[in-house]
Amino acid sequence: MTATRVDTELIRRLPKAVLHDHLDGGLRPATVVELADAVGHTLPTTDPGELAAWYYAAANSGDLVRYIATFEHTLAVMQTREGLLRTAEEYVLDLAADGVVYGEVRYAPELMLNGGLTLPEVVETVQEGLAAGMAKAAAAGTPVRVGTLLCGMRMFDRVREAADLAVAFRDAGVVGFDIAGAEDGFPPADHLAAFEHLRRENVPFTIHAGEAHGLPSIHQALQVCGAQRIGHGVRITDDIPDLAAGKLGRLAGWVRDRRIALEMCPTSNLQTGAATSIAEHPINALKDLGFRVTLNTDNRLVSGTTMTREMSLLVEQAGWSVEDLCTVTVNALKSAFLPFDERNALIRDVVLPGYEAAL
Repeated sequence: MTATRVDTELIRRLPKAVLHDHLDGGLRPATVVELADAVGHTLPTTDPGELAAWYYAAANSGDLVRYIATFEHTLAVMQTREGLLRTAEEYVLDLAADGVVYGEVRYAPELMLNGGLTLPEVVETVQEGLAAGMAKAAAAGTPVRVGTLLCGMRMFDRVREAADLAVAFRDAGVVGFDIAGAEDGFPPADHLAAFEHLRRENVPFTIHAGEAHGLPSIHQALQVCGAQRIGHGVRITDDIPDLAAGKLGRLAGWVRDRRIALEMCPTSNLQTGAATSIAEHPINALKDLGFRVTLNTDNRLVSGTTMTREMSLLVEQAGWSVEDLCTVTVNALKSAFLPFDERNALIRDVVLPGYEAAL
């Protein structure tokens, strides 16, 4: 494999893996418009193109709380069985069209109860939609496997209920757990009982940390709660006083040495103010220092992005090579919440041959 830089069309053909992507942040604009009309919800605009532009502009504030507020309109159309089935199926088809071969989709069931569905019914409906999407993608010759992460909202009081759901549905498509929502002021350890329960039940989990809050949130997520991955984690560089020299603090050294995956989302981090540019995003230095960095979209509608776009930005603005793109893809699969043999099979039989064929 060479270090040749590549164009967007070649990148589009490369097999990809995404670990950090929110279901309610990735709807098609036209779908939001149609479903909003069906349920009587008022949008900023009913033109799909204008709505996509509105989302991107509204999220580009540099503030995580305002970024999260854009989800009002997507969640409004995800309260019914019909809305959840459609958005879940389209989610999978959009991943397949982008060359994704493995994805983990996360969402908080507690945010989808306004239409009368129960928590288990929300999970069952989303899984039904995801299964329909996977069947259609496979029939079209673009197979993709999608696992589900259930989220608890860290600023509310239903995190343990969400953890119980993850345990209950772990043999029905749910592969792990997360907490989401406003990070600053809502530390992971507030929900320690839920994480202890998940560990006892052998359910893996990731935790949003090190984005809007610094090293203490990463330390809590790992050393107090026991997370196997970190959502975002850009602030781990606070424990690397000299990036050029690569001298690591004790927490940064723990993250690298234990191969704890960092679910990094460059475009999203620019929008929330967690990074200043693609060229200077921490993913670049952390990759070169040997951290297990992974590349992700976070919220495709809100960030106006895809995996192809995220890869293209790093190639164009940070000088990434095909080897680098392959590395982060393999990293993601090594840390996916799948059984070891299934992860290895995806790397050996799908990803590596896909990169070789593309070149």
